[in-house]
Amino acid sequence: MEAITLTPSGLAGEGVLPQRTVRDGRAIGHADPAVLAITDFTHEAPITVDEDRQIDAALEDMVRFGVRALLVVRDRRIVGLITSYDIQGERPLQFLQNSNYEHHRDVRVGHIMTPWNDLLAIDWKDVQAARAGDLLDTLRRVGRSHLLVVERPSASRSVVRGLASRSRLERQVRAPDSDGPTEPHTGGGRWATEDGLR
Repeated sequence: MEAITLTPSGLAGEGVLPQRTVRDGRAIGHADPAVLAITDFTHEAPITVDEDRQIDAALEDMVRFGVRALLVVRDRRIVGLITSYDIQGERPLQFLQNSNYEHHRDVRVGHIMTPWNDLLAIDWKDVQAARAGDLLDTLRRVGRSHLLVVERPSASRSVVRGLASRSRLERQVRAPDSDGPTEPHTGGGRWATEDGLR
């Protein structure tokens, strides 16, 4: 399989989740198909959180479900992504300093999430043609810990098919001609999920 360059793009319109089917996962090699390297929401249901949920409660949800990122929803529409890094990092303090709120307990997911229009996505068709190593290289190149994987049935609607997690890929993708995982890339923030969204 020949290496290809994946091109993340911004999002417009609304994001919805696909219908779910069930499939077992497997180990990932550098040259394996990239579709094996993502959390596919047709096989694993994502964990979501309401934008009005208090951030400490959202972090408790992440711990309970064993994930480090949640899709943020409003009226069953995806409006953003929140990560454990967002909650435990500087974002709550920055929000409090620039708002009329005074207490950490007042900070909601919607206040510090990465909004829908600021998320990057790659097209499902491109993922189907790519290798796991191509996907990991793309995440590193764009400096993101997550990329949404979308199907675009129209210009105003994106079906969020899955999520690519740099942390997951760095643990699971073996270097070419190697039996072990790649050396972790330490650049960028740490807001990846343990096993993607479940």
